[in-house]
Amino acid sequence: MSEPAPISDPQPSPSATSRRSGILPSQAIAKLIDNGGITATRPIPPGQIQPASLDLRLGPIAHRVRASFLPGPNGTVMERIEQLGMHSMDLTDGAVLERGCVYIVPLLESLDLPKSTSGAANPKSSTGRLDIFTRMIADGVPEFDRVPAGYSGPLYAEISPRTFSIVAREGDRLSQLRFRRGNPPASDSEMRALHDRDTLVHGVEDADIAKGVAISVDLSGEDGNGLVGYRAKHHSAVIDLGKIGHYERMEFWEPIHTRPNQTSIILNPDDFYILASAEPVSVPPDYAAELVPYDALVGEFRVHYAGFFDPGFGYTGVRRKGTRAVLEVRSRDVPFVLEHGQIVGRLAYERLTETPEILYGTSIGSSYGRQGLALSKHFKPEE
Repeated sequence: MSEPAPISDPQPSPSATSRRSGILPSQAIAKLIDNGGITATRPIPPGQIQPASLDLRLGPIAHRVRASFLPGPNGTVMERIEQLGMHSMDLTDGAVLERGCVYIVPLLESLDLPKSTSGAANPKSSTGRLDIFTRMIADGVPEFDRVPAGYSGPLYAEISPRTFSIVAREGDRLSQLRFRRGNPPASDSEMRALHDRDTLVHGVEDADIAKGVAISVDLSGEDGNGLVGYRAKHHSAVIDLGKIGHYERMEFWEPIHTRPNQTSIILNPDDFYILASAEPVSVPPDYAAELVPYDALVGEFRVHYAGFFDPGFGYTGVRRKGTRAVLEVRSRDVPFVLEHGQIVGRLAYERLTETPEILYGTSIGSSYGRQGLALSKHFKPEE
């Protein structure tokens, strides 16, 4: 499938009247910071605010623990670290977080949310593409990656590199937090109307919309060289998260090519894969989206660790053609045959309370705006 032609980044349209419920846009997040709903031990730079989320920064100390945990409804994260902790590491100048180990890092940001506002976290794109399993934890909250409406307290990141050991530093941004006012219900009829208006999935005559828009995997090899994905190599070198465009991809990844008339690959449960969606997708400026990760009804695998799609992703005004989603894939427990065109997830859209003042794109430093089959930004681009 050919890639969208380079087009200038979309510009936000004038915002409509603020809605009572929905995802908070960039300007509302800035107001939360100004009003003390979000605080930090170091100043929050403007670039930390994304179109519909806030990047979360690692603090200066990482605690190696024996196992993952939740604090429980009456517990704190630090109490559990005292029970399960093994040793602590200074991240000020960088430290190696080893694959297969679990670390808890207090974040620089804390919250004091209004009673109407809750939060949901997700790994950033580069985090997912390096197979770094990371989740947000909060005091007294019985779920990962969630803070209830009105939450007041510190935030922590659980980090477990699964394929590559990494060098992490204070200030690194591995996850992002979306804020939601109210609890607007998902509506298939609204998604169908939105697809008719803005074409959420391109090149599909009859979009499959049921609790989200169906996304399938591309294993056609139609780009000319048969390349359909990458499989991570085992026992590779350490990846420094601060080095952008630095690493040779072939030292860490094995290309996956299809042969003529081949339309499937076998996923090995010990391996990590980077694949791409068959369909280019778009997110209109007044919506945010999330790719729902694993569905037992479509196969024994987990897809897309980093599931947030920002307003403006793949959206280019009257010439919009969409952008293919990159899929981070692991099989679960057993080898699994993945077929070209097989549904691997659903993209759920949710309206924002108002159109963001900034949209996804190169103008705000977005790294994957015109991606096809793209590795993380830490690897040298193909020549």
